[in-house]
Amino acid sequence: MFTINRAFFLSLMTLMMAATVPAANAAVGLDRTRLIINGDQKSETLTVTNHNKEAPYLAQSWVEDASGKKFENEFIALPPLQRIEPNSKGQIKVQVMGKDSHAQDRESLYYFNVREIPPKSKKPNTLQIALQTRIKMFYRPAGLKLASGDVPQTALTLTREGDRYRITNPTGYYVTIVNMSSTTQGNSNEFKSVMVAPKSSELAEVSAASLGTKPVLTYINDWGGRPKLIFSCSGNACKVTDKKAG
Repeated sequence: MFTINRAFFLSLMTLMMAATVPAANAAVGLDRTRLIINGDQKSETLTVTNHNKEAPYLAQSWVEDASGKKFENEFIALPPLQRIEPNSKGQIKVQVMGKDSHAQDRESLYYFNVREIPPKSKKPNTLQIALQTRIKMFYRPAGLKLASGDVPQTALTLTREGDRYRITNPTGYYVTIVNMSSTTQGNSNEFKSVMVAPKSSELAEVSAASLGTKPVLTYINDWGGRPKLIFSCSGNACKVTDKKAG
């Protein structure tokens, strides 16, 4: 039998617990669940709140890609570190840096992160946890800026492949789909959320037979709402025929 050094064990536990978690479990929270940066913007400001009523927290912020690589040459979060008093708010500005080198016919995906750093505990031998909130950040070229009422998601199509539907996204926007069902009130327990990149497709992990001939797809819009798209199928192909606010 071997023994584990206590300091090593605590360090390992800290690394494991300083992970990305749902915002609802964090003391420091953001005012949105996704961030859109339009190509004609120089910056976008978010509000960050310390929900703890007794202790101040530090909030560390940065932008990275899906692999965790930071992109400070393209975007920088200001301030990168700030103190937020108990039950108070602060602001974080995401600044666009340098010349725009992004593709102009589609969105680019990044992730905005906020890590909360709690005050040092006065109790001895206390393990403190630095929780982190991570939200999707979309850089949207100026040519794709949406006007009020625009719903590009209505261009999505479904194609049946065996007992699955392939979701095709011909637009320049990322579309995150959180549910597919046979009715506007339905909820499929077997459906796994999927994000369909611009000008690409994904296979839905739900039985096509269970959805009938008028599948209903629920997606997340720019404001975190969950509108629905109602499809009508002819043969193996389905197109949007109606939509419902969510």
